[in-house]
Amino acid sequence: MTGASGAPLSAAAIDLLLASGRSVIATATPAARMVWAEEMDESFGVALERWKYSGRFEYYNSADLRAPIASGTFPTAGMAIVPASMATIAAVATGLADNLPRRAADVCLKERRPLVIVPRESPLNAIHLENMTKLARLNAVVIPPEPPYYLKPQTVHDVTVFTAHRVLVALGLEDSLPEEYTYTGPREGA
Repeated sequence: MTGASGAPLSAAAIDLLLASGRSVIATATPAARMVWAEEMDESFGVALERWKYSGRFEYYNSADLRAPIASGTFPTAGMAIVPASMATIAAVATGLADNLPRRAADVCLKERRPLVIVPRESPLNAIHLENMTKLARLNAVVIPPEPPYYLKPQTVHDVTVFTAHRVLVALGLEDSLPEEYTYTGPREGA
């Protein structure tokens, strides 16, 4: 998680990964934690405890470059930066690996592992677009959190779950999702 609006997207992605039986290693920049406090009803600490209760969740401080995900020898299925600030996108696009999220992203690129970026900025300027284009050319998948109007979402939560689901699909993990976590459109009676 980096310092852009979209904390509900982070929570939904972690919840879906854990619900699918996957292990999750997370990190959040100080700015991401500040945004979390503004956007979420659940405190970050309570969320960490809830996720740790699954037995498949670990958290590392964004300054901890000794964390396992900072090394290419540590096997992972990939990485999702949800949400991705434009500063993080720029850093990753230029090879700047000065904190754990950026280093872990760099590891994914060098090891040819899936890297998913969920940018949360609007409007986008040419620099933002160039950095995302550079990452896409390096095989990163860029997933803007856009409403799937064709599915007729009824709530912001529907859009959030849809975006989180798209992240798991981009990581190649869609087959492990429980059916109740797959958003397919408005529910009967909605």
